[in-house]
Amino acid sequence: MSSPTQWPAVYPKGYAVVDVETTGLARDDRIISAAVYRLDERGEVEDHWYTLVNPERDPGPVWIHGLTSEVLEGAPLFADIAEEFAARLDGRVLVAHNAVFDWQMIAREYARAKREAPVRQRLCTIALSKELALPLPNFKLESLAAHYGVVQQRAHHALDDARVLAEAFRPSLHAAAAGGVRLPLLECRPLTEWSDRPVPRQSSGGYGGYGAYQPNSWRPARKKPACPYPNPGRYEDGKRLKQGMRVAFSGDTSVDRELLEDRATEAGLHVASSISRLTSLLVTNDPDSGTSKVVKARQFGTPVLDEAAFGQLLRDVEPADE
Repeated sequence: MSSPTQWPAVYPKGYAVVDVETTGLARDDRIISAAVYRLDERGEVEDHWYTLVNPERDPGPVWIHGLTSEVLEGAPLFADIAEEFAARLDGRVLVAHNAVFDWQMIAREYARAKREAPVRQRLCTIALSKELALPLPNFKLESLAAHYGVVQQRAHHALDDARVLAEAFRPSLHAAAAGGVRLPLLECRPLTEWSDRPVPRQSSGGYGGYGAYQPNSWRPARKKPACPYPNPGRYEDGKRLKQGMRVAFSGDTSVDRELLEDRATEAGLHVASSISRLTSLLVTNDPDSGTSKVVKARQFGTPVLDEAAFGQLLRDVEPADE
């Protein structure tokens, strides 16, 4: 794709396209491999880097990532590669497919190592694809790759996934620049403390087929961004979620609560901390718990969904009315 004659001056000066494979999706899961493609301001590849990481626990869904305990046994610990990883992120916008997940995993690993990742902004290629209105059947990485003719060789291998994303991000970046599209950059808040207290719990496979762990007691202070879309009303069973809908959460979730909230926010939903007559949907895995939110949802007639169903709906959120 040809470069526009005028490159937007407000665009970042460099990018770090990242993919991490993990033992699962919960707060206490660990990174087992990581890859970074460094790109210049116009998306040209400067270099790439890949490492295995010993998670100091079972590797999780080997059938997905293919990394066994035997393979990871001699790999470096995250603390051993933290400096090299940081050097490749420093001063760049972190780019990933579903970037909030990769950022949360990276931030937690650095917090465990009593360090901070030098990342201040992230860019999600799912959000960028939506900004560009790309005609994709869904927002999976393989669909984005196919749209740009990028051949995926080893799905769920961090190095190949990062390569595929880097090759697909460049034409997306150029399309955004040519169209004067504002990049959907979000702030990255580093974690500054950590306390590991994983407690295994029974699960039928967890969210997305990954095992789940009880969250520990640490939670960062968070200020939710204002939702830019009007509330279209309540969710209706069998239909899509729509941008602007107010969603509240109650009880334990197999995916880290903050991660779920960030996914909802990035999809254009309004994350509410309480239930009112304006709430579109309550997400809870225990509708019989009797919590105040569940009780109010029943009083108001607010629809209730479990986490797995909500996760499926997040994949295809209907745009807000113009």
